Amino acid sequence: MSQEEEVLGKAYDSRLMARLLKYLRPYRWQVAIALVSIVLKSFADVLGPYLTKVAIDRYLAPTKGASSGIWSWLSPNAITGIAQIAAIYVGLLVFSFLLEFLQTYYMQWTGQKVMFDLRRQIFRHLQRLHVAFFDRNPVGRLVTRVTTDVDALNEMFTSGVVSIFEDLFVLFGILGVMLCMNWKLALITFAVLPFIVVATKIFRDRVRDSYRRIRVAIARINSYLSEHISGMVVLQLFNRERKAYKRFSEINRSHMDAYKDAIMAYSVYYPVVEVLSAIAIACVIWFGGGDAMRNVRADSVAVSFNWRTLVAFRLIPTVASLGVLVAFIQYALRFFRPIMDFSEKYNILQSAMAASERIFKLLDTPVQVVSPAITKRPEGPGRIEFEHVWFAYRDTPEESGNDHEGASGGTTGPDWVLRDVSLVIEPGETVAIVGHTGTGKTTLISLLLRFYDVQKGAVRIDGVDVKDMDLTDLRGRFGVVLQDPFLFSGTIGGNIRLGTKRIKDADVEQAAEDVNLADFIRALPKGFDEEVRERGSTLSTGQKQLISFARALAHEPKILILDEATSSVDTETEFRVRDALNRMVEGRTSLIIAHRLSTVQRADKIIVMHKGQVREMGTHQQLLAQRGIYFKLYQLQYKDQELSVARAPLPEVTASADD
Repeated sequence: MSQEEEVLGKAYDSRLMARLLKYLRPYRWQVAIALVSIVLKSFADVLGPYLTKVAIDRYLAPTKGASSGIWSWLSPNAITGIAQIAAIYVGLLVFSFLLEFLQTYYMQWTGQKVMFDLRRQIFRHLQRLHVAFFDRNPVGRLVTRVTTDVDALNEMFTSGVVSIFEDLFVLFGILGVMLCMNWKLALITFAVLPFIVVATKIFRDRVRDSYRRIRVAIARINSYLSEHISGMVVLQLFNRERKAYKRFSEINRSHMDAYKDAIMAYSVYYPVVEVLSAIAIACVIWFGGGDAMRNVRADSVAVSFNWRTLVAFRLIPTVASLGVLVAFIQYALRFFRPIMDFSEKYNILQSAMAASERIFKLLDTPVQVVSPAITKRPEGPGRIEFEHVWFAYRDTPEESGNDHEGASGGTTGPDWVLRDVSLVIEPGETVAIVGHTGTGKTTLISLLLRFYDVQKGAVRIDGVDVKDMDLTDLRGRFGVVLQDPFLFSGTIGGNIRLGTKRIKDADVEQAAEDVNLADFIRALPKGFDEEVRERGSTLSTGQKQLISFARALAHEPKILILDEATSSVDTETEFRVRDALNRMVEGRTSLIIAHRLSTVQRADKIIVMHKGQVREMGTHQQLLAQRGIYFKLYQLQYKDQELSVARAPLPEVTASADD
């Protein structure tokens, strides 16, 4: 996870920027208002010091020619003229305030809208990705994409790009005005720019490295916290608190050190620029002040070689008036502020480009399991058929183009989890699947629900391939109870209903009654409105399992799937669950995966899986009579209770049945 955060890339990528700007299209009018406000505000900011120059040169320290030009309409009376200029200046301030409000409001508003749209798109895309994607990508990485990376883009839209445009307009405006007023003083002011460029380059490189380390440290903190908070029970059980704390302190310290380096860079860079700008202003005062005090023509040649004449040698006919001098000082103060901001905006742009690249990489991840353009809807009672199914979790080049030579595995290709599996589950039939760990029992369920697609063969429901069915219709036919029940934050009733509007309160209560859970819920202070915290931490594992039973039953599925559904309950609760199962499977096609053979003995058919193949099939008594794999599993579980069943010596068992 942290390796992805190390890659920064370019500060500006036209391909990524063009894709990002598409998110602004729905809000183009708001963006247009913000951009117009930026341009007008830049004009207002540039015009302010020039008004000071006009007031001084025309009224406070009159100079020749100051009464002509575009300001000739001002009153010749000093008091009235200054009042007019002051009124214009105040008007500019009010106008600038209004423009600042419009620009800030609309860009912040647009940034929030873009964040909303982008996060919604990412979450929607995550919901459509198949299960294998989440096996390969840790939760912390995906959470970072939706939170930190989207925040980086928001900062670019609201602060980075907007501020850069505003700074550029102000910078070029000041540059033009200064050159028009007195280009010699302008060049003196710009003389320190090479030093500022060098300081900015050093600062940018240092801060760039610090920001990279900060992002890496944040990624590591997120990953470490996510893993260790989830595994807190194991952490405390094995007394790993001190070591985990020490490791977290190291990661946290790396984040602090990176931030301290960034702080050091800022604390050096800004004073350096301030000193250089102060030197430029001092030069303007020194050389421009001489002209203002002597008020002589600029074509006079210096006859003495002091420092002033050495540097400001007169070659052109220009005069620096007092108004020009004051305006230059104000412009110089404003000129260097955007330059200082550019380095920070550069880092914002670079972070945003890196974040956008990671986000678009996630959004460009292909959705491998999708509903077909033309779907088929099975019309039947729910007959399930696996026809010569081959499946492997890892896609490899060898798995295509090979003819499978048989169920014994005589084929080249990937590491097959299922090998030529063929079985049929008739409507209304209760079928149990048993076998050692890793034989592919849960994989059958994943293929049936189309979390994955088979490489060879077909999975059908009432004769229709699941690949030809709409995913919502397909999964809506099933009620599934998994080995590890998952509850969402909310209420118990909400976890049973799970947002399905057609399920009424009476249906929720009836489902809880049918799974022998109603008495427990009614004993709670708020009943079905009792709060459920994250992952159901306030409930026992058995209680969460029973809620999962009620959830499956409340949705009235045509096909019921129980994957190790009784593995987390005690013996007493298991008897209650068995009683509930008798009501749940009635009139439904049911598929039960179990290691506890006590829960499958009454099944209409038991399928025994071994090394990804169907090895045995029959009822409980038939399989015992065969004295095969099922008989070995049964002996292993009941050798102490039913020694009479084991008439032959216990065969050697190479795998545990307690998965």
